[in-house]
Amino acid sequence: MAVPFVAALLLAVRLNQGSARALADAARPGFILRDETANAGIGFVHRRPTFDPKLAGIEPHVAALGASVSVTDFDADGDADLYFTNSRFGEPNALYRNRGDGTFADVATAAGLADVNRPGEGVSMGAVWGDIDNDGREDVLVYRYGYLALYRNIDGGRFEDITTQAGLRRWVNSNGAIWLDYDRDGLLDLYVTAYFRDVDLWHLTTTRIMHDSFEFATNGGKNLLFRNLGGGRFEDVTDQAGVGSTRWTLAAASADFNADGWPDIYLANDYGPEELFLNDRGRRFTLTTAGLESESKSGMSVTLGDAFNRGRLDAFVTNISERGYLFQNNNLRLNQMPEAGRFRNIAEGDIADAGWAWGAQFGDFNNDGTNELFVANGFISADRNQNYWYSMSKIAGANARFFEDAATWPPFGNASLSGYEPSRVYLNRGVAGWIDVAKNVGVTDLYDGRAVALADLSNRGAVDVIVANQNQPPILYRGYPDSTNHWVTFHLVGTRSNRSAIGAEVLLESGDLSQRRVVDGGSGFASQNDRRLHFGLGTREWVDRVVIEWPSGERQILARPPIDRIVTVTEPGR
Repeated sequence: MAVPFVAALLLAVRLNQGSARALADAARPGFILRDETANAGIGFVHRRPTFDPKLAGIEPHVAALGASVSVTDFDADGDADLYFTNSRFGEPNALYRNRGDGTFADVATAAGLADVNRPGEGVSMGAVWGDIDNDGREDVLVYRYGYLALYRNIDGGRFEDITTQAGLRRWVNSNGAIWLDYDRDGLLDLYVTAYFRDVDLWHLTTTRIMHDSFEFATNGGKNLLFRNLGGGRFEDVTDQAGVGSTRWTLAAASADFNADGWPDIYLANDYGPEELFLNDRGRRFTLTTAGLESESKSGMSVTLGDAFNRGRLDAFVTNISERGYLFQNNNLRLNQMPEAGRFRNIAEGDIADAGWAWGAQFGDFNNDGTNELFVANGFISADRNQNYWYSMSKIAGANARFFEDAATWPPFGNASLSGYEPSRVYLNRGVAGWIDVAKNVGVTDLYDGRAVALADLSNRGAVDVIVANQNQPPILYRGYPDSTNHWVTFHLVGTRSNRSAIGAEVLLESGDLSQRRVVDGGSGFASQNDRRLHFGLGTREWVDRVVIEWPSGERQILARPPIDRIVTVTEPGR
């Protein structure tokens, strides 16, 4: 869907008027991304799960998730740390402590966060970090195919399992979760997405566990919302809040999309349309179509960013494309909620077709003041000479009673399904469109990418990219932007709001530049970014003002903050 001419003209004026630098192009992207995984000391390898032998024929498909990465500063030393999940019984998760010298040390065993994949409990699919009790230490929720697991940060180095006393010991076959403060009481609440129904995938009583439609499936697991009661306890408020979608949700994100002061929930659903739940003043949520009812059929990831510097948070949702078989374009949805009550999809060209796309994140890799976009791709890489797509097309054309039963699917054997696909790095050229510059900037791997997270791992004003790959090692790409460009990063600390400041939105204004970012409690697919908010400034030498909308409702304005540094801002009040 093309942008109407008038809207395109207004965007062109906004993007190009008084621009601080010439429009970026493929030959001069203004940054490189260098694979420094080995130099950083990251030796983790993800292992996929194994399930009930009844699923052996299509196990490569049903076990193709679980590689995740989340960013946190668990020891509060000012350096961003990394947590990778594993998905096979007996295989440990890895918590990489940032030493501050470019290297990392795996401290998961000592911290009590390694041995979490055990028979009877489940296997990890991902993790999200947040300070649930506002004690200044980041706690972590590990979501699994199996029981949820909540770990409290005791002293910045050790964690204890408080799942049962927290009221969260629930079996959920989940691929995603986010923290948010939906009722704005200063305590982080938890939203957990569900994929398969709450069956035990290791002890099946039936093989009828698959989706009942490739476009409108509603027989997935039920998403859950837990309200934080304080004192480390949560209660299930899913039904009264009205957010128990059963649409095979793969990812969720939260922000105040309609500018009413309350955080909403956006879902990317497999086998069906996206969903937007609008927050009714913390009492309940209302499901609205908001223009999301068409186009998306295999939503894999949802990430939020100000795509065109309009001061709005837009949404990018990945889908599946395979030439000759299927085209479900990615969706770049412009946020028009405040004035029109909807999103408008404008994805076309390069950005619409990324292959079998998974995690994605917006970030200013060249510090020029506009967002670029990193997208991880690839599903199952096996024998290059065997392609499962023909079998997949036969399944998709069958009756739902056929493909809902895993036992009726043709066996995978050693076939590939959209394997060996390169990641995409899209350069933002405003109304001139987005162009893939991955090879030009040094991104050439062909791993089966899943989760993508962004962080400034060396506190140097550069955006680094961490990619978790399925059944393979992760990659750490260090970002090296044009050194002539300025930047500023904001580290927010809540007081009346939750201490992690999750849900806070920051609008930066510098001359012609206006850009919004949100502190996320989970974003993309099975990932969580560095919660410090990074803004590139191009050649602009100052920031006019920064407007912070805290989750509590407090509005704070900073005039002329310093640039080329990390600025800590504490919420006024308490």
